Amino acid sequence: MIRPAAEQDLPRILAIYDTARQFMRKSGNMVQWINGYPSEPLLRQDIAAENLYVTADESSIYGVFAFIMGEDPTYAHIDGAWRDTAAPYGTIHRIGSDGTHRGVLHECVTWCLARTGHLRIDTHADNHVMQRCILREGFSYCGVIHVADGTPRVAFERI
Repeated sequence: MIRPAAEQDLPRILAIYDTARQFMRKSGNMVQWINGYPSEPLLRQDIAAENLYVTADESSIYGVFAFIMGEDPTYAHIDGAWRDTAAPYGTIHRIGSDGTHRGVLHECVTWCLARTGHLRIDTHADNHVMQRCILREGFSYCGVIHVADGTPRVAFERI
């Protein structure tokens, strides 16, 4: 089940992101999501904007992601090329899992595709696990974008 995140979900969401950061470090991704990113204030903004979602089963929340429809300012310039620059798109950000369920990205992508057939996503160059998962979900590598703090991310698109 995927549903909008609520304020009362924040402790569980923060725990999931902590687990995801630990997994990144164990798999060689030492610099993505540092200094407590994503922060609680950012997550509260996502909830208020109705952009944060959780994946859950009957017993608990096991995944979280942001899904934002519309132009993403960090995607305005790419060192490479988007496959489609005219059609509206949705962007998947900040996807995390507690590791108890396989296929969280697949669930997320399936849910997002039911809302739009045009998706974009990015990740850190050191996040090889996520890159493999993204490609397995039918995304194509498009190039490098820079996020708000100026650091590069590898960017993908699915049409």
